[in-house]
Amino acid sequence: MPVYSMTGYASAQYSTSAGEPETRNTAPSQLGLEIRSVNSRFLDLSFRLPEELRQFEPVLRDMVLSRIKRGKVEVRAAIESNAQGQVPEPTTRLLQRLNAVQDSVKAWLPDAKALSVADVIRLSVNESSATRDWREDLVALADKTLVALLSARQREGERLAAMLLERIGQLRALTAQAGPLVPQLVTQQRQRFLDRWKEAMDLTEGTALPEAAQDRALTEATAFAIRIDVAEEITRLNSHLDELERLITKGGEIGKRLDFLIQELHREANTMGSKSAALELTHISVDMKVLIEQIREQVQNIE
Repeated sequence: MPVYSMTGYASAQYSTSAGEPETRNTAPSQLGLEIRSVNSRFLDLSFRLPEELRQFEPVLRDMVLSRIKRGKVEVRAAIESNAQGQVPEPTTRLLQRLNAVQDSVKAWLPDAKALSVADVIRLSVNESSATRDWREDLVALADKTLVALLSARQREGERLAAMLLERIGQLRALTAQAGPLVPQLVTQQRQRFLDRWKEAMDLTEGTALPEAAQDRALTEATAFAIRIDVAEEITRLNSHLDELERLITKGGEIGKRLDFLIQELHREANTMGSKSAALELTHISVDMKVLIEQIREQVQNIE
């Protein structure tokens, strides 16, 4: 399965004159739909629909829910009249109704302004749009827009996945560098303890037994090795990196699991830094945390 980003945008339009014969009483209209999404912890849906389409919000909601699992998603729709160069002719029924309404208003408000030709034409256009059943056209347009949105989110997800795999490779390289440092540090510290005990024996004219001095140096070196041992952290880092790579390769709804693994990676890198007994290991820990933070920022955008 592909990796999907939560960031995407798609829009589509449908003109009533494209697939229908025009009549003199029907002005062509254009239905526009756009869907945009950004990252969010959960699925947050909002709709901005004109009055003529508000009744179809449950249908649109079900369509979005069936295809998108996470993200802040906004659905916008609009109906525009394309009556340029074409004046719709009002129906006789509409003219009779407008005339009756105007007479009724005049009876109560004698000073009210009479309807103009422009008013009648505008009301004729509105009646054409209001009486049209947009359900079939809206569902088809929503399906087309959702397909385009998912394609955009998939393309962005592929870019994110490639970047994450690259950062995982860099973390593996840093982990491999950290492994051999600990035995070297333990050997150096052990020799340092032996040298100090030798100096102490020289100052006391050799009253201390060499065997006892060596045993004490080894004990101190062992305690030091335990304090700075990061083998467990390195093992867990490699395990988390393996799981990250597996999830990214598998794809699907992996955002929340990736976010959890990033927290664990950060914890191990912090522990490694706190155990650091050499500047090289400190630098490795800092570089790891920089890479992990870069991964965290991008994981926030994955569904």
